Amino acid sequence: MPDKDKIAPHEVAAWLRRHPTFLQQFPDLALSLVVPREQGPAASLASYQLEILRDKNRELSRRLHELFGNAQENERLAVRTHQLTLALMKQRAAADTARAMAASLAEDFSGDLVRIVLLSPVEGLDDTDWLQVVAEADPRLAPFRDCLKDGEPICGRLNPDKHALLYGLRSDEVQSSALLPLPGLGLIAVGSREPNRFFPGMGTLFLRMMGDAFVAAMRRFDP
Repeated sequence: MPDKDKIAPHEVAAWLRRHPTFLQQFPDLALSLVVPREQGPAASLASYQLEILRDKNRELSRRLHELFGNAQENERLAVRTHQLTLALMKQRAAADTARAMAASLAEDFSGDLVRIVLLSPVEGLDDTDWLQVVAEADPRLAPFRDCLKDGEPICGRLNPDKHALLYGLRSDEVQSSALLPLPGLGLIAVGSREPNRFFPGMGTLFLRMMGDAFVAAMRRFDP
């Protein structure tokens, strides 16, 4: 016959949850309790709690280190973007502005393959490995119609039809890209040989800022 006075384990657990300071009144009980571990022997409640606190502290330290690293990288990007903007605004011709943009993306932002596609020719600039002039009605721009319309940057692995125009015979070298559409002006692409250098979902704030700076600098020379 079951003992009606016997307390079930779940009832003890529920009571302790409602009275979390209970063990403060009985420290000897806290020290004598053992808690099973997933690995290794059982430990006292005190040592178990200490290990939990250590785990949380390690996780907080990891997160703080990650946040600190992100903050440092954002600061570096902000400085470089500011320097790029100043460099673009100092140029005295559209051709020099485009050259400055390409050079900065390759050197200051470590782009493996930098490509600029302009919708209209620029005096003093001929097609090079980093520059193409493609008329807006050219069918080769068909894969870019949507992004040229909304101006949203794209990061990650681009479709082969986009690669073909941007990188040509060197398409196989590019494993990830940052594509910055400039409505009414053209496109900028920065290709990387690293698959994870640019990825979907990454922040595009600085890309937008660089694009805005380039557009503003180029518009100064509109006829």
